Amino acid sequence: MEAHTPLITQPIFLVGAERSGTTVLRLMLDHHPQLAWCNEFEYVVDRITASNGWPELEEYYKWLETHRIFQATGFTIDRSLNYPQLVNSFLCQKREARGKSLVGATVHRHFDQLLKIWPDARFIHLIRDGRDVARSCIPMGWAGNVWTGAERWLKAESLWTQLCQKLPAEQQIEITYEDLISNPINNLTRLCEFIGIPFDLAMLSYPQKTSYDFPNPNLICQWKSKMSKREIQLVESRISTMLLERGYQLSGLPLLTITSTMERRLNRQDWWFRVWFRVQKFGLLLFLSDYFSRKFGLIHWQKRIQLQLNEIVKAHLK
Repeated sequence: MEAHTPLITQPIFLVGAERSGTTVLRLMLDHHPQLAWCNEFEYVVDRITASNGWPELEEYYKWLETHRIFQATGFTIDRSLNYPQLVNSFLCQKREARGKSLVGATVHRHFDQLLKIWPDARFIHLIRDGRDVARSCIPMGWAGNVWTGAERWLKAESLWTQLCQKLPAEQQIEITYEDLISNPINNLTRLCEFIGIPFDLAMLSYPQKTSYDFPNPNLICQWKSKMSKREIQLVESRISTMLLERGYQLSGLPLLTITSTMERRLNRQDWWFRVWFRVQKFGLLLFLSDYFSRKFGLIHWQKRIQLQLNEIVKAHLK
């Protein structure tokens, strides 16, 4: 490792399924006086493959040119660095830009790959009731029904089950979204002890400095009031075993037997919903341009289209 880019030996990673409260916890952590936090750090692991190892750097540079989240960071790319050094430099840039002593990042998928770069990394696993996660994926346009909406939760939790077995106790801690929202000070104190820093009330100041409100404990377990009985049965039929393993009680409704015909129908419904969602969001012309540029590998056209899509997404996030 080159002297000007020392390896951060013990970065902290917040892992868990999307829609599990990782944004709220990330904001809390980032407002600690000693912690700087990168949001959605998946661009570091998405291109790592089990067979080929590190991504080819020139292709990776091109991929980052249209990566909306990476582009928003303002990170610079030092082409003299190899892949581990390069992605480590992103953490260094975040830490230095914020003038803080420690740095972390949120990663929702492929987070097992992080150990290849940072073998001594520490992990905060945030878990939320999978029924709430499945329900909240639909308005994001990520799923067309709760059956497919549960997939992200299932994948993330299955991956954590594998990863936590490889980690010594001092490198991992688990916290539930429900506990965090019900008793934030106690749970943030636990997390700070794990990281090795004192709890600071500034962690709860983020509503004053961001567009995010402090979560309302009354909104925990919204699935009980916002999902139909059949939707609850669909989700529980898919993830009941893991819900129980994670300490969540089932509704008591009878589980459904999901036949292959039912699953095909649910998957078709999911596909149509996601297509219609994107058409509504981006317009038919841009949607079709995106589809055909990808289908036929028209790289320059695809790049232009992706940049247009990014601008629309950014406008929606404001």
